[in-house]
Amino acid sequence: MIELSEKIAEYIKKFFGENYLKNYRDFFYSTPNYYIRLFNSNEKKNEIIEQLNNYGIQLLPVNNIANAYQIIKGNEIIGKTFHFILGKYYIQSLSSMIPPLVLNPSKNDIVLDLCAAPGSKTTQLAEIMHNEGTLIANEISIDRIKSLVFNIEKLNLLNVGVINEKGEALSKIFDNYFDKILVDAPCSALGILQKKGEVNNWWNENKIPQFSNLQYRLLLSAAKMCKVGGEIVYSTCTLSLEENELVVNKLINNYPLEVEEINLPLPSHQAFTIYGNEKLNPSLANARRILPWEVNSEGFFIAKLRKIGEIYSEVNDNLVLNKLSLRNLNDPSVKNYLNNVKSSFCIDDTVFENYNYLLKRNEIFFVNKDWHTKYHIDFVRIGARLGLIDKDNKLQLYSLAAQVLGKHIKKNIVKLESLEDLKIYLKGGLIKKSFSELGQKLVMYNDEIIGTAVATKEGLKSQFPRNFRTQEIVFPGS
Repeated sequence: MIELSEKIAEYIKKFFGENYLKNYRDFFYSTPNYYIRLFNSNEKKNEIIEQLNNYGIQLLPVNNIANAYQIIKGNEIIGKTFHFILGKYYIQSLSSMIPPLVLNPSKNDIVLDLCAAPGSKTTQLAEIMHNEGTLIANEISIDRIKSLVFNIEKLNLLNVGVINEKGEALSKIFDNYFDKILVDAPCSALGILQKKGEVNNWWNENKIPQFSNLQYRLLLSAAKMCKVGGEIVYSTCTLSLEENELVVNKLINNYPLEVEEINLPLPSHQAFTIYGNEKLNPSLANARRILPWEVNSEGFFIAKLRKIGEIYSEVNDNLVLNKLSLRNLNDPSVKNYLNNVKSSFCIDDTVFENYNYLLKRNEIFFVNKDWHTKYHIDFVRIGARLGLIDKDNKLQLYSLAAQVLGKHIKKNIVKLESLEDLKIYLKGGLIKKSFSELGQKLVMYNDEIIGTAVATKEGLKSQFPRNFRTQEIVFPGS
């Protein structure tokens, strides 16, 4: 058994006391609990829960948090089911679900997730917005952006634009622009030590100033980017006062922001208003601390700030911004390609009116028509990939786009007849089957829209995404 680091134990005892340390130590040695989040837009929640039960997975709904379920049995396969691969639910810690719920954006808000990867909170924010409106997700790490884009793709999100910028410098581009901002900042991770034991090896109190300095700069950048009257949620998964109360205290004492009172759906405690002999801003009592052993999840700090006055931002007037060309369905550059898809799958014209389109090389992306930005910076991704323009200058629909449009498709539908055929399809293989009409098809299994395939003389060639084929998939009874 790994022993709790003495450096961590000493810090916990110094600031929180002996009893707190005992609870923290017991929690560190306990078995982690895991949770999933189903989606509001999913019309088959009960059916999915029943089918997960066929895997031997038992779920317990979480009180006061809609669509959150604790995994009572089946942790080892919850990330390998057919429904997980299709993006029907997301594996996420319970405490991690709280900051997006506190921010609670609507589709009418312009929203920023400042430190977005791997995408747990981004995808939750997008869902709260009903996959509409404008959500921008920023991530500084190129490697972590890969996981962010993967999760956005998997969940078929059409209201997210992804950027790769330093969050603390982003206010030089976006000035007084966002209605709501989430700052889930990098931290020393004392709240998730139970699941990330490697923190136990490197944690040192001397590292805290590095985190708190970055956290303050990120939060100040968010304050500059937020509209007057707008809201910022600051959260961390650590317990130290230096990374939580002191960061917020410094900001609200120097800038026109106030800490708003929040009510959480989980047990929590008011934040500290005293640090050693120093009295902090009394409004910090409105921020909340979630203790891991009280919620059977991770430890979190959450503060909701409202901007009540102007903050000067040093906008970079010399910044070169890349041109962003979103087009509607009647734009000549995309119209013929869309008509090709409409004709092939017999999709009503009105369906394509719901989106705008972006042509990049030989790919077309689509995003909900309400998504917009006046700042045309270099987006890594906007919306989802609709299709690939092939050598015959026709648009081949991507599988994930077919999952979005599938309910509108009336023609060229293939229903897989056996579990063996499904397994071949999910591995990107060829299903031996003859067709009277060749070309691209929509693929379904047990009324689930899976993706696309191409009917050839040899059979049905899967177009299931390559990056999804690497995941292990299990089925009930296997």
